[in-house]
Amino acid sequence: MENNETAVVTADDLVRARERLLVPGRRRLAAEPLREALVDLHEFWLTKHAGGAGVSGPGIALVAVGGLGRRELVPYSDLDLVLVHNGVKNVDEIAEKLWYPLWNSGIGLDHSVRTVGEALRVAAGDLRTALGLLDIRHIAGDPEVTQKLAEGAKQAWRGNVRNRLDEMAESSQKRWARGGEIAHRVEPDLKHGRGGLRDLTLLDALSLAQLVDRPSAEVDEARRLLLDVRTELRRVARKPRDVLRAQDGDEVASALGLADRFALARSLSSAARTVVYAFDVAMRAARAAAPKRGLGAFLRGQPPRRPLDEGVVLHGSEVSLARDAIPSRDPALLLRVATAAARSKHPIATGTLSRLADSAPELRQPWPREAREELLALLGSGSGLVDVVEALDRTDLWGRLFPEWGAVRDLPPRDAAHMWTVDRHLVQTVAHAARLATTVARPDLLLLGALIHDIGKGRQQDHSEVGAALATQIGERIGLWPQDVETLSAMVRHHLLLPHTATRRDVEDEATVHRVVETLGGDAILLELLHALAESDSIATGPGVWTDWKAALMADLVSRCRKAMAGEALPKPEPLDPVHVAMAERVAASGKPDVLLEKQDHAAVVTVIAPDRPGLLSKAAGVLALNSLEVHAATLRAHGGATVDAFTVSPRFGSLPDATLLREQLSRAIEGSLPLADKLTAKERDYGGPPLDPPPAKVLWFDDEATGAVVLELRAADRIGLLHRVAGALEQCGVDVQWARVSTLGATVVDSFSIAGADLDRRRIERAVLDAAR
Repeated sequence: MENNETAVVTADDLVRARERLLVPGRRRLAAEPLREALVDLHEFWLTKHAGGAGVSGPGIALVAVGGLGRRELVPYSDLDLVLVHNGVKNVDEIAEKLWYPLWNSGIGLDHSVRTVGEALRVAAGDLRTALGLLDIRHIAGDPEVTQKLAEGAKQAWRGNVRNRLDEMAESSQKRWARGGEIAHRVEPDLKHGRGGLRDLTLLDALSLAQLVDRPSAEVDEARRLLLDVRTELRRVARKPRDVLRAQDGDEVASALGLADRFALARSLSSAARTVVYAFDVAMRAARAAAPKRGLGAFLRGQPPRRPLDEGVVLHGSEVSLARDAIPSRDPALLLRVATAAARSKHPIATGTLSRLADSAPELRQPWPREAREELLALLGSGSGLVDVVEALDRTDLWGRLFPEWGAVRDLPPRDAAHMWTVDRHLVQTVAHAARLATTVARPDLLLLGALIHDIGKGRQQDHSEVGAALATQIGERIGLWPQDVETLSAMVRHHLLLPHTATRRDVEDEATVHRVVETLGGDAILLELLHALAESDSIATGPGVWTDWKAALMADLVSRCRKAMAGEALPKPEPLDPVHVAMAERVAASGKPDVLLEKQDHAAVVTVIAPDRPGLLSKAAGVLALNSLEVHAATLRAHGGATVDAFTVSPRFGSLPDATLLREQLSRAIEGSLPLADKLTAKERDYGGPPLDPPPAKVLWFDDEATGAVVLELRAADRIGLLHRVAGALEQCGVDVQWARVSTLGATVVDSFSIAGADLDRRRIERAVLDAAR
């Protein structure tokens, strides 16, 4: 602690002293020493202050629980204090002297005044209080009172913990529902989230009750990281905060010696998953240790062992090895155990995992047929796969099967649309792909492709190309036929081909279809597999990624590719609807624009019809953005002196606006009386302003991907009115835009434009587009 402790006299002195500990400088304390210093500082003050307040005689004691009790006090924490007494008459007066200076100085305080008996009675009915008393630590006064309460709390906990397991599980589930999973949250709740500090408190409580072993060294390391991150987060925020926001990630990471917020997220994910696995195992062990009730249970003795597969049994509620199973002589046993657990949705016993980790043989290349078949059975088990792979991975058994997994383990996603770490996303994709197994001719390759389609991530190169090479390596190792190895590798290399093409190109253009067919070498089986993989991949990415509109686009693209592969003629683009033709003729005659809003099966379509003049695309896009409509596609046509622009849209939130309002705003925008740029800037400001520290925008050019035109692709951070600004830049450059596609993934977009012109000045166009995207 800095300076002389005797200088910390009043509560205000205490506040100033702890602020000095938090101020950056030459003597900046690391996270753990800072927590120790904060504990020492508060204990010193409380000890001195308690004596002056009257906590000095027999029969009364001041004790700490919570973070101070555990010596885990992080910056800006409340002090959890209990004044315990044996019927002291003036206890209320003593309590007021204790608490008032802390309140007056603004220090957070959670306090209570109770006799030992009262405290134990409250704990008997309140789980949070019972857990808190397990961390009790003497601060001042009569140590015998503290000891009596501490021993009584521990004895009561050990005697009744088996009856509180359901309460612990239920309260945890409610907390997780609010806080989410730390391992997979972009902004995790370090205290209340699943795998966080609250779960560690419960784990300690189960250990104290002697239902489970004390936490392992891995769990202790996870605890240290979670505490360090929480400490640095509060030091950065200068306030009590437990949710690690994305904008604080880099500063917290730097304080902990990590490269950036992504390295921090990866470390946090690993720590949280370690805690989750340990907690789940502990709860199962605690339930198993609960006494059996009734004569029938007594007579039955040990739980029955029901056979599940060769060498695998269900023992109670856990999947275990049969008594005569010999892992060292059975290469496929590990995968049979995993498959049985996934299908039955029962966890694998911890002892079984340990025994397999110690004695299961390495699978030599190529894998024996039985092992390969069990792997496919495991991958086809559906949702039960997720927990099984998690258990195998936490015990290093999954990495033994797939050494390539290490690069994606706990790897955080790079955008907010992905709700899982990369490894968990792969497993979720397999679980979804299992539901599509009957839709493809080769379900085995679909499941394998789903498992490894992103295996190339985390290696600082094009993950599709790296992944394709790794897919060849994996396919050969597990013993696939050479032709199947080629197909698996092609699936990984081209797993983004269909979704990118469907959402970024014109699927009605023959050039688009022929490019896909040529890329796939005319392989209809590969096309079918990629279609199912794209759906599974999108669903496993996060909510809202796989939409009816995207599904319809991809189905249309695949249908056209199949026709081309079969040598059939491709359908021609549909002509203008008679309704649109009539509207165009009326607009051309009157000179007044019109708007038609149609709800379709998969999206809404806003058709904007106006006199054929430059600038309509940008103005229409601006009006749509002003009404919170997200544009997915725009098709631009002309008829009889009028432009007919069809926009596929969906509301960012709420419902669709009225067509009359769109018509009125469009007329004003064309006339110049509606300041779109100013309105959109104000709207963006109202919704938090432009993105902070956006990635640099990038423009790519693609020749031969649109008939009679080139495709310009802009990759940039998403912003309100982006399409309006970019379309305006293209119009200023005098290019003719034939269609536009907007693909949004989290905070980033890919805007594609088919543009034509006699002499395109690509450098000038690119500069204009990049300026507009800033």
